[in-house]
Amino acid sequence: MKILLSPDKFRGSMTAAEACEALSLGIRRAQPDTEVVAVPLADGGEGTLDVLLHATGGTKLQTSCHDPLGRPIEAEFGLSGDGKTAFVELASASGLHHLAAHERDALRANTFGTGQLLRAALEAGATRLILGVGGSASTDGATGLAAALGYRFFDENENELYPCGGTLAQIARIDDANVPFDFSKITVDVACDVTAPLFGPEGAAHVYGPQKGATPEQVAVLDAGLRHLAGITPHPLKGALLPENSTDEKAPFKGWGVIPGAGAAGGTGFGAMAFLNARLRSGIDLVMELTRFEEKLDGVELVITGEGKLDAQTLQGKLIGGICQRAGARDIPVVALCGTLDADPEALRALGLTYAASILPRPMTLPEALAEGPKLLEDAAFFVVNLFSSRKS
Repeated sequence: MKILLSPDKFRGSMTAAEACEALSLGIRRAQPDTEVVAVPLADGGEGTLDVLLHATGGTKLQTSCHDPLGRPIEAEFGLSGDGKTAFVELASASGLHHLAAHERDALRANTFGTGQLLRAALEAGATRLILGVGGSASTDGATGLAAALGYRFFDENENELYPCGGTLAQIARIDDANVPFDFSKITVDVACDVTAPLFGPEGAAHVYGPQKGATPEQVAVLDAGLRHLAGITPHPLKGALLPENSTDEKAPFKGWGVIPGAGAAGGTGFGAMAFLNARLRSGIDLVMELTRFEEKLDGVELVITGEGKLDAQTLQGKLIGGICQRAGARDIPVVALCGTLDADPEALRALGLTYAASILPRPMTLPEALAEGPKLLEDAAFFVVNLFSSRKS
């Protein structure tokens, strides 16, 4: 029997790779001759860096950069084994977790630190950048990120501006003369499953600004700033893609505001497209491509996935749905194991799951469940494999 293991992390208990190890132990206890293929996964958010480094034989590097308020910190990025692809998580340098609740400053925070990580990756020799954009602390349209890469922003009096949400509406000119990288020759993919537009009632400022500390008045300032920035930003600054109805490389492209995902991470989706010539990609599609998930399905008779909590949010997410879609196309059953199971059985079946179960054998406190997670997952895998082996015999 050949089994593919593709769990997400079990938050607070196991990384995706550690979950694979626990599952493998249980499978080999039940059926020692089973062929086990481990492909830990993530959806483009937290944990993606470790998953992609595992898949590509890469290494994690640390560099000095700035947090969302400009304070010096150390943050990480990854390089693939061949050194050609860099993996950067925006949250590593520019995440909301760097700020205490009273420090959240929606108008001042920016993504400069993430730009520093990207610059370090490019200077290390990377020719492809994979950027995960979850958990941001700012709504700066990625102007901070761009500034770290050499872009400069000026007001109508030619005064250089500090790149942040509070200065977006003052930008009159964007200067790329000091950008040392040719982004028409660098592949940049943004792992993004958020569909928020750049501005408007469903845009970056209105939907995500309050959790970053923005008052209603500041939300209005940020939204107006993003709208203004979209109106003056060519499409794109250094790339070859033009709006279908334009032949003028310097013509403002008003369509920025309606592109799904442009509002991700405080407008970082927009900024990555505008300043880095990036593509917005589904996080799980990108991860599955880089882990060669579909190739790993060859000859597989059962897929086991899992995560800490299987609930309504799982049904809206992309990871387990992506697994079920690809496995289902080959008539391969998919089992999901989790810490907490709180989802409608019919909905899980409609998603494509063959079987779903909690790994908790008895009532226990959360600290107990987190501590015992690896052993509980191992035992659950033992019983699942026994069940499916008996069906085959």
